[in-house]
Amino acid sequence: MKILFSTRHCLTSAIPLSVALIAVILRLNAGPRTIDDAYITYRYARNILAGNGFVFNPGERVLGTTTPLYTLLLGLLSLPFGGASADFPLISYVFNAALDGATCLFLYQLGKKLHTPLLGIASSLAFALAPFSVTFSIGGLETSLYVFLLVGICILYIYQRFEWASLIAALAFLTRPDALILILPLLMDFTAITFSKMRTQKSPLKSWEFQQFLRVALIFILPSAAWFLFAYFYFGSLFPNSIAAKALAYRLPEHSALIRLIQHYATPFSEDLTLGKWGIAMGLVLYPSLSIFGGLHLFRITKRSLVMVLFPWLYFLAFSLANPLIFRWYLTPPIPFYFLCIFIGLITFWEQLFQSFLKKSSRLAVFSIPQVIFSIVTPTLLILPAWQAHPSHGPNRLAPEMAYIQLELHYAEAADFLKSHAQESLSNVTIAAGDVGVLGYLTDATILDTVGLNSPQTLRYFPLDERAYVINYAIPTQLILDVLPDYLVILEVYGRNTLLTNRDFLDTYQLIHQINTDIYGSKGLLIFEKRNTTIG
Repeated sequence: MKILFSTRHCLTSAIPLSVALIAVILRLNAGPRTIDDAYITYRYARNILAGNGFVFNPGERVLGTTTPLYTLLLGLLSLPFGGASADFPLISYVFNAALDGATCLFLYQLGKKLHTPLLGIASSLAFALAPFSVTFSIGGLETSLYVFLLVGICILYIYQRFEWASLIAALAFLTRPDALILILPLLMDFTAITFSKMRTQKSPLKSWEFQQFLRVALIFILPSAAWFLFAYFYFGSLFPNSIAAKALAYRLPEHSALIRLIQHYATPFSEDLTLGKWGIAMGLVLYPSLSIFGGLHLFRITKRSLVMVLFPWLYFLAFSLANPLIFRWYLTPPIPFYFLCIFIGLITFWEQLFQSFLKKSSRLAVFSIPQVIFSIVTPTLLILPAWQAHPSHGPNRLAPEMAYIQLELHYAEAADFLKSHAQESLSNVTIAAGDVGVLGYLTDATILDTVGLNSPQTLRYFPLDERAYVINYAIPTQLILDVLPDYLVILEVYGRNTLLTNRDFLDTYQLIHQINTDIYGSKGLLIFEKRNTTIG
């Protein structure tokens, strides 16, 4: 009996560690495939270390990143590796891989606490393999840190470590402001439970519960307030400029976010790649049903799981109503919670289906096989086609198909061309671009962000007439003619109905280089130079 217990204990310890190790290995093996937005964060971190301040362009105090905590962490992590000259893409890539491994351990522990080790194993393995979690981990974004903190909040809350949960909540909020979708309902839940207990006491305001409530509130409020004070006095604004920029610059069809989210929630295991339209149709009914069924079961186990169960749907509702342009990394945060609810639904379904035929003592041993097949084997087989052994570009290593960085590689080529063309430092040059991350990181130039994330002066030129758009974004002609940057680097489709049809622009700028690409239906990545420029 002791040997059996020891073997089982070893297995239950080894399996979650193995899953976490798989997650780390998959990410490190894929190599960095850094996304343009991540380079914006790197440039902020590098400028901090270089003594230029928390800025994208030196001398311009604009909060263009929505992730101040991740920016500061990258700065700290880079100190032992060269500071401002450190390889930020490599540092974030390794850091994110470690965070995802830790998230897998958290998911296992959360599943074990809520139901069984199988729930934890299934959820953590699915997260380890999910293309959405891997792509934006190796993409250098803050997504891995954000998801790690969200899962951390929930596990601490379930274990009733409320002060620690509050601290992690503050860190999550400083990583991405939409963490409030989880934090505010948790605060409401915690408040309701606390004051319910206080009603039964003679001196509720002197009770231990009230004192704990104050501690929890202050632990969240103080770091958040400190950041807001800094942001107000340093940037002159409490909120990232990028929030307003994304709302103004992009032209979106009504309900576009809703449609994208429906597709995402219907294919958590990439069924669209394995089963096509039938996979989407099946998932549209199956997975929400399993999630709701599983969520109700979790709520019956512990009422403190309510907010965690609701989070995927609150997230769905918030983004559907706001209707922003859904960048793919916006789709990652609800995934681990969605997985937990789906898998508890599957596991519970099998238990209830066969419990009348089996004795309680033998049920787990006999029916662990279908449970394992439907909660581990089947999702894994569904996810695998979403990976490529030999991607068409970037490192020739196993990676998710969606880890697409061809545009970033083109911008890196454009940066090299400009450095060669100018034949000297670009530090005294202004480059305008619609995608500014790679160009900003690889050059010393001042960057005019034509979307407006880091250049608030851009926002007064939006919105444009609908005839200006070919896709969901177009560059305002008057912005370029007013600012007159030295160079302009754009996908052709960004200026097809604006700049490229305007005689004043064509008289002022000349095309000096074109990189062939059809991304977004473009006819190349175009590099323009202001005429009579004497640089170089």
